[in-house]
Amino acid sequence: MLGIAATFAFLALPHADVSSVSTMSIGGTTIHIEIEKTPAERERGLSGRTSLGSDAGMLFVFPQDGYYRFWMKDMGFPIDMAWISETGTIIDIHDRVAPDTYPKTFTSRAPARYVLELSTGFLENHGVKVGDTVSLPHGL
Repeated sequence: MLGIAATFAFLALPHADVSSVSTMSIGGTTIHIEIEKTPAERERGLSGRTSLGSDAGMLFVFPQDGYYRFWMKDMGFPIDMAWISETGTIIDIHDRVAPDTYPKTFTSRAPARYVLELSTGFLENHGVKVGDTVSLPHGL
């Protein structure tokens, strides 16, 4: 199982061994994202962090489409999650997921290539919904 987690090294939060940082667009807003590609990075996620900036997120990149499960283990704050297809279409959303939901797991209704974690309320505040498209970073 994957633990969910996210933020940036340049925000002076733990986990300085970040693989890469980029930007992407969702809901008409450009956000700064930490990209998690390796199994170890994806497993660690945002676990143990204390916050996530309002214009920040963590993008989990998987080698193929699948049903990827996330949980709130060792999370200190609630988040929004969006499952995204290889082409950038949002295929499922779980918003305002609280740490006290652990050990419950969250997954998508259809196979996804990416999962994006955002600060809680981001999706609602920006009118993001299933079927919307995002602008993914180049070279994923």
